[in-house]
Amino acid sequence: MASLKDMRVRIAATKATQKITKAMQMVAASKLRRAQAAAEAARPFAERMEKVLGNIASTVTDLASAPALLAGTGKNEVHLLVVCTAERGLCGPFNSAIVRLAREKILALTNEGKQVKILCVGRKGYEQLRRHFDRLIVEVIELRGVKNVGFANAEEVARNIVTRFENGEFDVATLFFSRFKSVIAQIPTALQIIPPVFEVKESNGAEAAYEYEPDEIEILGELLPRNLAVQVFRALLENAASEQGARMTAMDNATRNAGDMIRRQTITYNRTRQAMITKELIEIISGAEAL
Repeated sequence: MASLKDMRVRIAATKATQKITKAMQMVAASKLRRAQAAAEAARPFAERMEKVLGNIASTVTDLASAPALLAGTGKNEVHLLVVCTAERGLCGPFNSAIVRLAREKILALTNEGKQVKILCVGRKGYEQLRRHFDRLIVEVIELRGVKNVGFANAEEVARNIVTRFENGEFDVATLFFSRFKSVIAQIPTALQIIPPVFEVKESNGAEAAYEYEPDEIEILGELLPRNLAVQVFRALLENAASEQGARMTAMDNATRNAGDMIRRQTITYNRTRQAMITKELIEIISGAEAL
Protein backbone atom coordinates (compact mmCIF):
# COMPACT_ATOMS: atom_id res chain seq x y z
CA MET A 1 0.00 0.00 0.00
CA ALA A 2 1.25 3.48 -0.84
CA SER A 3 2.21 5.76 2.01
CA LEU A 4 0.27 8.89 2.89
CA LYS A 5 3.05 11.02 1.40
CA ASP A 6 2.82 9.17 -1.91
CA MET A 7 -0.95 9.64 -1.94
CA ARG A 8 -0.59 13.38 -1.30
CA VAL A 9 1.89 13.62 -4.18
CA ARG A 10 -0.53 11.77 -6.49
CA ILE A 11 -3.43 14.05 -5.54
CA ALA A 12 -1.30 17.16 -6.10
CA ALA A 13 -0.12 15.87 -9.50
CA THR A 14 -3.69 15.08 -10.57
CA LYS A 15 -4.83 18.56 -9.52
CA ALA A 16 -2.01 20.12 -11.57
CA THR A 17 -3.04 18.03 -14.59
CA GLN A 18 -6.64 19.12 -14.12
CA LYS A 19 -5.59 22.77 -14.21
CA ILE A 20 -3.70 22.20 -17.47
CA THR A 21 -6.61 20.40 -19.16
CA LYS A 22 -9.03 23.08 -17.98
CA ALA A 23 -6.80 25.81 -19.42
CA MET A 24 -6.46 23.94 -22.73
CA GLN A 25 -10.24 23.57 -22.90
CA MET A 26 -10.71 27.31 -22.43
CA VAL A 27 -8.08 28.14 -25.06
CA ALA A 28 -9.70 25.72 -27.54
CA ALA A 29 -13.11 27.26 -26.86
CA SER A 30 -11.79 30.75 -27.60
CA LYS A 31 -10.10 29.61 -30.85
CA LEU A 32 -13.11 27.54 -31.92
CA ARG A 33 -15.38 30.55 -32.39
CA ARG A 34 -13.05 32.18 -34.91
CA ALA A 35 -12.18 28.92 -36.68
CA GLN A 36 -15.84 27.93 -36.98
CA ALA A 37 -16.77 31.32 -38.42
CA ALA A 38 -13.97 31.05 -41.01
CA ALA A 39 -14.99 27.52 -42.03
CA GLU A 40 -18.67 28.42 -42.37
CA ALA A 41 -17.80 31.54 -44.37
CA ALA A 42 -15.69 29.52 -46.83
CA ARG A 43 -18.37 26.91 -47.55
CA PRO A 44 -20.69 29.02 -49.79
CA PHE A 45 -17.79 30.23 -51.94
CA ALA A 46 -16.36 26.72 -52.39
CA GLU A 47 -19.79 25.24 -53.14
CA ARG A 48 -20.62 28.01 -55.63
CA MET A 49 -17.24 27.57 -57.31
CA GLU A 50 -17.97 23.86 -57.77
CA LYS A 51 -21.44 24.61 -59.11
CA VAL A 52 -20.17 27.15 -61.65
CA LEU A 53 -17.43 24.81 -62.83
CA GLY A 54 -19.92 21.97 -63.03
CA ASN A 55 -22.21 24.04 -65.26
CA ILE A 56 -19.36 25.04 -67.54
CA ALA A 57 -17.88 21.54 -67.65
CA SER A 58 -21.26 20.09 -68.64
CA THR A 59 -21.14 22.12 -71.86
CA VAL A 60 -17.79 20.65 -72.91
CA THR A 61 -18.39 17.80 -75.32
CA ASP A 62 -14.87 17.21 -76.58
CA LEU A 63 -12.80 16.06 -73.59
CA ALA A 64 -9.73 15.79 -75.81
CA SER A 65 -9.57 19.59 -75.98
CA ALA A 66 -10.53 20.08 -72.32
CA PRO A 67 -7.89 21.04 -69.71
CA ALA A 68 -6.05 18.09 -68.20
CA LEU A 69 -7.26 18.99 -64.71
CA LEU A 70 -10.83 18.38 -65.91
CA ALA A 71 -10.38 15.41 -68.23
CA GLY A 72 -7.66 13.66 -66.23
CA THR A 73 -5.12 11.38 -67.82
CA GLY A 74 -7.68 8.86 -69.01
CA LYS A 75 -6.17 6.27 -66.68
CA ASN A 76 -6.98 5.11 -63.15
CA GLU A 77 -3.78 3.39 -62.09
CA VAL A 78 -1.87 5.78 -59.82
CA HIS A 79 -3.70 7.51 -56.97
CA LEU A 80 -2.42 10.43 -54.89
CA LEU A 81 -4.04 10.72 -51.45
CA VAL A 82 -3.69 14.18 -49.88
CA VAL A 83 -4.20 13.57 -46.15
CA CYS A 84 -4.77 16.78 -44.16
CA THR A 85 -4.43 16.50 -40.38
CA ALA A 86 -3.33 18.66 -37.46
CA GLU A 87 0.17 19.57 -36.30
CA ARG A 88 -0.65 18.83 -32.66
CA GLY A 89 -2.33 16.07 -30.73
CA LEU A 90 -4.51 16.07 -27.59
CA CYS A 91 -7.62 16.54 -29.72
CA GLY A 92 -9.42 13.23 -29.23
CA PRO A 93 -10.07 11.05 -32.27
CA PHE A 94 -9.76 13.94 -34.76
CA ASN A 95 -6.49 12.87 -36.41
CA SER A 96 -7.15 9.14 -36.05
CA ALA A 97 -10.53 9.39 -37.81
CA ILE A 98 -9.00 11.05 -40.90
CA VAL A 99 -6.11 8.57 -40.98
CA ARG A 100 -8.52 5.66 -40.58
CA LEU A 101 -10.52 6.79 -43.61
CA ALA A 102 -7.32 7.23 -45.62
CA ARG A 103 -6.06 3.80 -44.51
CA GLU A 104 -9.29 2.16 -45.67
CA LYS A 105 -8.91 3.86 -49.06
CA ILE A 106 -5.27 2.77 -49.32
CA LEU A 107 -6.10 -0.86 -48.58
CA ALA A 108 -9.04 -0.83 -51.02
CA LEU A 109 -6.91 0.61 -53.83
CA THR A 110 -4.04 -1.77 -53.08
CA ASN A 111 -6.38 -4.76 -53.22
CA GLU A 112 -7.51 -3.55 -56.66
CA GLY A 113 -3.90 -3.53 -57.86
CA LYS A 114 -3.61 0.29 -57.97
CA GLN A 115 -0.48 2.24 -57.10
CA VAL A 116 -0.89 4.61 -54.16
CA LYS A 117 1.11 7.72 -53.24
CA ILE A 118 0.51 9.77 -50.10
CA LEU A 119 1.01 13.52 -49.61
CA CYS A 120 0.70 14.40 -45.92
CA VAL A 121 -0.36 17.91 -44.91
CA GLY A 122 0.18 18.03 -41.16
CA ARG A 123 2.61 16.19 -38.90
CA LYS A 124 0.16 13.98 -37.01
CA GLY A 125 -1.13 12.25 -40.12
CA TYR A 126 2.44 11.49 -41.19
CA GLU A 127 3.32 10.06 -37.77
CA GLN A 128 0.43 7.61 -37.95
CA LEU A 129 0.68 6.65 -41.63
CA ARG A 130 4.43 6.06 -41.66
CA ARG A 131 4.04 3.07 -39.34
CA HIS A 132 2.56 0.96 -42.12
CA PHE A 133 2.85 3.04 -45.31
CA ASP A 134 6.19 4.81 -45.00
CA ARG A 135 7.29 3.75 -48.50
CA LEU A 136 4.13 5.28 -50.02
CA ILE A 137 4.63 8.78 -48.56
CA VAL A 138 6.14 11.09 -51.18
CA GLU A 139 6.21 14.35 -49.19
CA VAL A 140 5.18 15.93 -45.90
CA ILE A 141 4.00 19.56 -45.78
CA GLU A 142 4.05 20.89 -42.22
CA LEU A 143 2.13 23.95 -41.07
CA ARG A 144 3.74 24.04 -37.65
CA GLY A 145 4.75 27.70 -37.74
CA VAL A 146 1.44 28.87 -39.18
CA LYS A 147 -0.71 30.56 -36.54
CA ASN A 148 -3.76 31.11 -38.74
CA VAL A 149 -4.21 29.13 -41.95
CA GLY A 150 -4.40 31.43 -44.96
CA PHE A 151 -5.12 31.06 -48.66
CA ALA A 152 -1.38 31.25 -49.36
CA ASN A 153 -0.90 27.95 -47.52
CA ALA A 154 -3.63 26.34 -49.62
CA GLU A 155 -2.08 27.70 -52.82
CA GLU A 156 1.25 26.15 -51.86
CA VAL A 157 -0.37 22.74 -51.42
CA ALA A 158 -2.40 23.15 -54.63
CA ARG A 159 0.71 24.10 -56.64
CA ASN A 160 2.47 21.02 -55.30
CA ILE A 161 -0.42 18.81 -56.45
CA VAL A 162 -0.69 20.46 -59.87
CA THR A 163 3.07 20.19 -60.45
CA ARG A 164 3.02 16.49 -59.64
CA PHE A 165 0.03 16.00 -61.95
CA GLU A 166 1.71 17.85 -64.82
CA ASN A 167 4.81 15.69 -64.30
CA GLY A 168 2.66 12.57 -64.72
CA GLU A 169 3.17 11.30 -61.19
CA PHE A 170 -0.48 10.29 -60.66
CA ASP A 171 -3.83 9.91 -62.40
CA VAL A 172 -6.36 10.59 -59.63
CA ALA A 173 -6.04 12.80 -56.53
CA THR A 174 -8.27 12.55 -53.46
CA LEU A 175 -8.35 15.04 -50.57
CA PHE A 176 -8.95 13.81 -47.00
CA PHE A 177 -10.06 16.14 -44.23
CA SER A 178 -12.62 16.43 -41.43
CA ARG A 179 -15.75 18.47 -42.04
CA PHE A 180 -16.90 20.46 -39.02
CA LYS A 181 -20.48 19.73 -37.96
CA SER A 182 -20.54 20.62 -34.26
CA VAL A 183 -18.31 20.66 -31.20
CA ILE A 184 -18.92 16.95 -30.63
CA ALA A 185 -19.27 15.84 -34.26
CA GLN A 186 -16.64 16.04 -37.00
CA ILE A 187 -17.13 14.06 -40.20
CA PRO A 188 -14.07 12.54 -41.95
CA THR A 189 -14.47 13.30 -45.66
CA ALA A 190 -12.82 12.14 -48.88
CA LEU A 191 -13.14 14.48 -51.88
CA GLN A 192 -11.80 13.67 -55.35
CA ILE A 193 -10.17 16.82 -56.71
CA ILE A 194 -8.38 15.55 -59.87
CA PRO A 195 -10.27 14.96 -62.05
CA PRO A 196 -13.04 16.81 -60.17
CA VAL A 197 -16.39 15.10 -59.70
CA PHE A 198 -19.31 17.50 -60.10
CA GLU A 199 -22.90 16.77 -59.16
CA VAL A 200 -25.00 15.91 -62.19
CA LYS A 201 -28.12 18.07 -62.19
CA GLU A 202 -31.14 16.78 -64.05
CA SER A 203 -32.32 19.15 -66.75
CA ASN A 204 -36.02 20.02 -66.89
CA GLY A 205 -35.77 21.81 -70.24
CA ALA A 206 -36.48 25.25 -68.75
CA GLU A 207 -32.89 26.30 -68.14
CA ALA A 208 -31.41 29.22 -70.02
CA ALA A 209 -28.58 28.72 -72.50
CA TYR A 210 -25.40 30.62 -71.74
CA GLU A 211 -22.76 31.93 -74.10
CA TYR A 212 -19.33 32.25 -72.54
CA GLU A 213 -16.73 34.86 -73.37
CA PRO A 214 -13.97 33.75 -73.59
CA ASP A 215 -14.91 30.18 -74.48
CA GLU A 216 -15.47 27.38 -71.99
CA ILE A 217 -12.03 25.80 -72.45
CA GLU A 218 -10.21 29.03 -71.63
CA ILE A 219 -12.43 29.69 -68.62
CA LEU A 220 -11.88 26.18 -67.28
CA GLY A 221 -8.13 26.49 -67.82
CA GLU A 222 -8.14 29.56 -65.59
CA LEU A 223 -10.64 28.44 -62.94
CA LEU A 224 -9.67 24.79 -62.39
CA PRO A 225 -6.33 25.52 -60.65
CA ARG A 226 -8.08 28.21 -58.62
CA ASN A 227 -10.83 25.76 -57.68
CA LEU A 228 -8.20 23.27 -56.51
CA ALA A 229 -6.70 25.88 -54.19
CA VAL A 230 -10.17 26.85 -52.96
CA GLN A 231 -11.05 23.24 -52.11
CA VAL A 232 -7.74 22.75 -50.28
CA PHE A 233 -8.30 26.03 -48.41
CA ARG A 234 -11.77 24.89 -47.44
CA ALA A 235 -10.36 21.57 -46.20
CA LEU A 236 -7.74 23.36 -44.08
CA LEU A 237 -10.36 25.67 -42.55
CA GLU A 238 -12.71 22.76 -41.85
CA ASN A 239 -9.81 20.93 -40.22
CA ALA A 240 -8.92 23.93 -38.06
CA ALA A 241 -12.49 24.19 -36.73
CA SER A 242 -12.80 20.42 -36.26
CA GLU A 243 -9.48 20.28 -34.42
CA GLN A 244 -10.48 22.96 -31.91
CA GLY A 245 -13.91 21.41 -31.40
CA ALA A 246 -12.39 17.96 -30.83
CA ARG A 247 -9.74 19.38 -28.48
CA MET A 248 -12.36 21.28 -26.50
CA THR A 249 -14.42 18.10 -26.05
CA ALA A 250 -11.36 15.96 -25.23
CA MET A 251 -10.03 18.41 -22.64
CA ASP A 252 -13.48 18.75 -21.06
CA ASN A 253 -13.63 14.97 -20.66
CA ALA A 254 -10.08 14.92 -19.31
CA THR A 255 -10.93 17.63 -16.76
CA ARG A 256 -13.97 15.68 -15.57
CA ASN A 257 -12.00 12.44 -15.36
CA ALA A 258 -9.30 14.21 -13.34
CA GLY A 259 -11.97 15.48 -10.95
CA ASP A 260 -13.34 11.95 -10.49
CA MET A 261 -9.82 10.64 -9.91
CA ILE A 262 -9.11 13.34 -7.33
CA ARG A 263 -12.28 12.41 -5.43
CA ARG A 264 -11.37 8.71 -5.42
CA GLN A 265 -7.81 9.44 -4.36
CA THR A 266 -9.00 11.76 -1.59
CA ILE A 267 -11.41 9.11 -0.24
CA THR A 268 -8.63 6.50 -0.28
CA TYR A 269 -6.25 8.94 1.43
CA ASN A 270 -8.76 9.78 4.20
CA ARG A 271 -9.59 6.12 4.81
CA THR A 272 -5.91 5.18 4.99
CA ARG A 273 -5.17 8.08 7.32
CA GLN A 274 -8.13 7.18 9.56
CA ALA A 275 -7.03 3.55 9.68
CA MET A 276 -3.49 4.57 10.73
CA ILE A 277 -4.86 6.87 13.46
CA THR A 278 -7.16 4.10 14.72
CA LYS A 279 -4.29 1.63 14.76
CA GLU A 280 -2.10 4.04 16.76
CA LEU A 281 -4.90 4.63 19.28
CA ILE A 282 -5.40 0.89 19.71
CA GLU A 283 -1.68 0.42 20.31
CA ILE A 284 -1.64 3.23 22.93
CA ILE A 285 -4.68 1.88 24.74
CA SER A 286 -3.34 -1.68 24.66
CA GLY A 287 0.00 -0.52 26.07
CA ALA A 288 -1.73 1.43 28.86
CA GLU A 289 -3.82 -1.56 29.86
CA ALA A 290 -0.78 -3.78 29.94
CA LEU A 291 0.91 -1.61 32.59
